[in-house]
Amino acid sequence: MALRSIPIATTGGESRTDSLNQRIGHRSTSILRYGDQLAGRSRAIDAGHVRDASGKRHLPRYRWSDPASTPSYRIGIFAGIHGDEHSGVIAALQLLHHLELHPMIGRFHELFIYPVCNPWGFDQGLREGASGRDLNRLFWQEEAEVLLIEQELRAKRFDGIIALHTDDTSEGIYGYVNGSTLTRHLLEPSLDAASSILPRDHRPEIDTHPAERSIITGGYTGILSAPPDQHPKPFEIVFETPHLAPLGRQVEAHMAAVKEILRIFPQISSQGMDI
Repeated sequence: MALRSIPIATTGGESRTDSLNQRIGHRSTSILRYGDQLAGRSRAIDAGHVRDASGKRHLPRYRWSDPASTPSYRIGIFAGIHGDEHSGVIAALQLLHHLELHPMIGRFHELFIYPVCNPWGFDQGLREGASGRDLNRLFWQEEAEVLLIEQELRAKRFDGIIALHTDDTSEGIYGYVNGSTLTRHLLEPSLDAASSILPRDHRPEIDTHPAERSIITGGYTGILSAPPDQHPKPFEIVFETPHLAPLGRQVEAHMAAVKEILRIFPQISSQGMDI
């Protein structure tokens, strides 16, 4: 699937991505160029891409912080861990754009947005990483390909983690919940919000896992998650759209779900002891 749906702006001068351009493919470069131009025009968005000491591995990263108040909650939003899943990547960029236009979306939040967590796979149009393995089964197993993401997870100690995915075996939206006991109370309304765009997957078994009301508890071993020793646990949500749905509607569904999570998390977090 081509990335022509992503609006890419260009300039005559060099961007902050130019030092990376020789190390990554044109798709990742386009994402970085567009995101960096958003950051360059914004007082609330910072581009702080992460590279390892060798410079061979990189992780695109953008930070947005509520310009109207001191943020109380730190959320990590991750997309593109599977390189052939494009809707989450586009949604992550669109979220940055929407936050700039409507900052109330992120009220009380500091957001770290990682639009392309598998740059090699994204550039090749492949699900797996450069090793040929599924990166979303390798976390917390001392695997080099996910080390930069793990470092971010340790350093930031997020209050919440949202991972955006697509599923080529599903005809509707659904999600996984882990971490904090508040997580299900976030996913349920976010599924409702997104169901105005795409239908929910109501099957009792989804992606080989038992499901209830489009929600799976648990899931696969080694998925992107908080450090095992982090306490208290953040909420952890994996939001899935159906791969065969129109790309634009997938992006809208991701956006609707994320916005609803950001809207209600401060409310239910403050009331958490009563849930």
